[in-house]
Amino acid sequence: MASSLANNWERKNEPGFGDSIRQAISPPGPLKPRLESAYRAIQLQVQKLDQVGHRLSDKERATFRKVVEAYQKHDQARATVYANEVSEIRKMGQIVSQSKLALEAITMRLSTVQDIGDVVVALAPAITTLNAVKAGIAGVIPEAGREIGEINDVLNSVLMEAQNGSIGFSSFMSTGEDSEQVLKEAAALAETSAREKFPDLPTFSPAAASQTKE
Repeated sequence: MASSLANNWERKNEPGFGDSIRQAISPPGPLKPRLESAYRAIQLQVQKLDQVGHRLSDKERATFRKVVEAYQKHDQARATVYANEVSEIRKMGQIVSQSKLALEAITMRLSTVQDIGDVVVALAPAITTLNAVKAGIAGVIPEAGREIGEINDVLNSVLMEAQNGSIGFSSFMSTGEDSEQVLKEAAALAETSAREKFPDLPTFSPAAASQTKE
């Protein structure tokens, strides 16, 4: 499952994301255009994760129907196999949804940047959140984890340059609490969305099956 998602994530015969983002910031230029480039790159990741989420939802629904059909045929072994697959798909879907929501929160934060002081204040928690998103999504879609890591490298370079050119802004560095709050909110929203979207798996009971046969 993860390998197929990773293959769908990649675009054949096109320059890699890392190449394009490095071209956007090399040679180093004004911070604002480079920040805008990173902003657009994050928006692209959001769109990709949204597409993956839809594919997972379709896969979950199709597999869930197989669970129900196996349950109706009293085929416990097959129902268990499909139920385990549904469970894994839902876990992946929640990671994808949580990652997408966290990235959306980052784009909202970056969209408020107006001056160099805003850069320092906005990027510190954004980078922390991106690191967490990268760690979570890499186990599901390794290519997405790599691309998000490259975006994070860009933001790190922008942050370091902004700090070097703005004495007095270091006191505004985030302690990580802001990013942790973003991730908690994203996780809660992803869990709520999953509960609303996916029905509970049926419980296969041998006793119930025997009564149905009678």
